[in-house]
Amino acid sequence: MSMRFKTTSPSAVSSQSLPNSKISDTISISSTTSAFSTGPDRHGFYGGTHFSDKPKVPLSKAQIIAREKKWLHMLEHWSDYMNHNYKKIRERCRKGIPSAVRPKAWFYLSGGHTLLEAHPNVYLELLDQSGDPQIIDEIKRDQHRQFPMHEMFLDEDRPGQKELFNLLKAYSILNPQTGYCQAQAPIAAFLLMHLPAEQAFWSFVSICDKYLKDYFTPGMEMLQRDAKLFMALLKRTSPQAHRHLVKSKVEPLMFMTDWFLCALTRTLKWDTLLRVWDCFLCEGIKVVFKVSLVIVGATLSSHKIRKSNKDLCDVLSLLRAPKEEIIDEEFIMQNIMRLNVTVQDFIVEHKKIEMQMRKQQVQNLM
Repeated sequence: MSMRFKTTSPSAVSSQSLPNSKISDTISISSTTSAFSTGPDRHGFYGGTHFSDKPKVPLSKAQIIAREKKWLHMLEHWSDYMNHNYKKIRERCRKGIPSAVRPKAWFYLSGGHTLLEAHPNVYLELLDQSGDPQIIDEIKRDQHRQFPMHEMFLDEDRPGQKELFNLLKAYSILNPQTGYCQAQAPIAAFLLMHLPAEQAFWSFVSICDKYLKDYFTPGMEMLQRDAKLFMALLKRTSPQAHRHLVKSKVEPLMFMTDWFLCALTRTLKWDTLLRVWDCFLCEGIKVVFKVSLVIVGATLSSHKIRKSNKDLCDVLSLLRAPKEEIIDEEFIMQNIMRLNVTVQDFIVEHKKIEMQMRKQQVQNLM
């Protein structure tokens, strides 16, 4: 069944001036414009695609306090809620986690707190090790590229770049089979913006090893499988968009690789990203699927857009730089909740793809 997308008004972005700093031009794969400011916005950005000079419409003080109290109670009784009332956690994540408790909530949701309790001294021990020289060089080349307009990462003297290097080096030593992948860096930087380094590290370990399991292995077979799954689900939710991609010869890995490998950290507006990650850490990779389905379905929902963008390059340009209104917080959250795709749909399509891939492997051996 096809999906109609509910729209909201786009957010405004300002253009001012940026103070002197070392800024990389690789801000985001979806960058088309940059905004500049003499001071950071409420999230710490001086400019770039994540910058916003528009204040978030606040809840009433009473609503904020009530939500914080509910979350604090849940966190104090976390095991009971996870084992017996997970639906309540999911419901509150979907409403949005209050910013004051979000860091601790993410640490618990990701399972990072469990890993830290089980391995209390490991992170510091990993920091004392030298690591693979080739991987160390790769991390050093990439560390300045992560959110270069955020106050934590403006230059190499800021604590952000140092902590980012330490975190990525430690993970490459802990998990030498995976080592280091460039797409891991924005995830690590994003976590460091919200958590102390050691907590960010164990949350990162959980995300790489559980949420994005096998995404960063050589060959990226898991990502290739999920690309097929994405197209199967898109055919269910937005058949016109699916047909258009097929006609234009657009393969899903041409646009979704960055979305999935970086868990949308380089794609969405910041307020949208925070809300999506509230759900992602609670519900897993299916949230990234749903957001991606909404972006593609909404981008190609108009007959006029499809008619005027038939070439592969034109379609890719649309998908790699989604319109502001499509990646708006309310638009994304409303539409992923009403998206006509169920857990059973994921299971059914996954089984079909597994069978297809096994058949292909058998044929390749013949």
